[in-house]
Amino acid sequence: MGVRMGSSHFMFNYQIALNNAYQKQAKLFEQADGSSLHRASDNPMNYSKLLRYNISDTENTQYRDNINTASTWMKNSDSVMVHMTEIMQTLKEKSVAAADSYNSEDDYAAIYKEMFADMQEMVSVLNTQVGDRYLFSGQKDLTKPFEMSLDTYDRGLAKNLDTSQATFFKGSDADYNTELFQMLELERNGETYYLDTESGNIFTKDFVDSGYKELIAKGHTYIKDIDEESADINLLNAGIVGNLEEGFKVSDAFTNQGFLKSEEDVPYDSMTDFSYDRDGKITGFSDSSGRRYTFKTIEQNIATYNGDENLISMVKLNGATDPTSDTVNSTGARMFGRDIFDNDASGNEPSGTAMLNNLFCVCAKVQSCDTHWMSSDGVTIADVSHATLVVEETRVGARQQLYEGVEKMLEVQGDNITEALTDVSGADIAKLATSLMQMTTLYNLSLSIGGRILPQSLADYL
Repeated sequence: MGVRMGSSHFMFNYQIALNNAYQKQAKLFEQADGSSLHRASDNPMNYSKLLRYNISDTENTQYRDNINTASTWMKNSDSVMVHMTEIMQTLKEKSVAAADSYNSEDDYAAIYKEMFADMQEMVSVLNTQVGDRYLFSGQKDLTKPFEMSLDTYDRGLAKNLDTSQATFFKGSDADYNTELFQMLELERNGETYYLDTESGNIFTKDFVDSGYKELIAKGHTYIKDIDEESADINLLNAGIVGNLEEGFKVSDAFTNQGFLKSEEDVPYDSMTDFSYDRDGKITGFSDSSGRRYTFKTIEQNIATYNGDENLISMVKLNGATDPTSDTVNSTGARMFGRDIFDNDASGNEPSGTAMLNNLFCVCAKVQSCDTHWMSSDGVTIADVSHATLVVEETRVGARQQLYEGVEKMLEVQGDNITEALTDVSGADIAKLATSLMQMTTLYNLSLSIGGRILPQSLADYL
């Protein structure tokens, strides 16, 4: 039995074939933008690769943008810190010059004027901005970080330990690159004493200045390592004239900038027997034997830090964040270390201006022509302040170098991702052009032949 094929069936098949040819031609036209993948159905496997490569490309672009922004921050920070280091070096030289006992009052006046001008310049430079953001404010980067008082205030006076003193009284772990090691300076009956705030011991001035060296000469390198049965214990006891309760903290009596507190600000659980003036401000204390001492102060300018100690991170690589290497800025405490009023043992938060305020103390001592103090404490402060800033400058420089290395790696990685994207989704333009011409020719030929062989009407078909 034969199968009868009608004209409608013949035309239907022809239209399907013609539409398929048109779709193939349209798909080739679609690839004229250079991409062979426009939907998952084009090539499911390659399309999944394309999605992964696009994500990698987006991440690569974001990390490179982060690095560009970070580099701007760190280059500006490094430039400012280099300038500050130069100022610190100048302050060191002038501190040494001020320690010369042959200086006249006019010499001291000239040195003070130059040092004070350097300090003003440093505070001004510390407020450098990138756009409207301050470089050294931590995460409070829209807040002006550093301010310097025009007036002078009474600030607690500290004895600054040199390297050998710090090693003997604080131990061999004392690190001069981040902190000033100090004792509080006291007065009783016109004599000067020093309070070690960590041990509570009150030493004579002579013992701290030179007496301890006799113990070092006998082989005692650290005060806490001296055996109570030692024959040298009498010499040590001769240097200790009093003791405070172990519960004493600097924060009981002082703010983190070195200002003495008032009676209402003293912690309720403080065990120290403080003495106060008529206005209720702390002036001194009594030791465990009832001897009364007065805290010595010095009238000086004060620097204040208004930022925070939280660093800004700009992530540069996939994986877990690394705050030590992803941070792009610095803060007050990192640049200017800590001192007796705001170190870990003090009970106070970092002030962010420890070295600055100690340098203002140096300026005040130069103004008062205190040669003896400058020859010991003044030179020590200048040395430690310079070293602290250099350490932080080195950290910023190391992070900048790390970012630059990662930037080069990301550039190569970006080129590789682009190449992979091209391989998985790029169209072969030469092959595309040839195929497109072939499909166009076949499509046009199909239209021409169809127009000739298809019946126009039922009468033509019959």
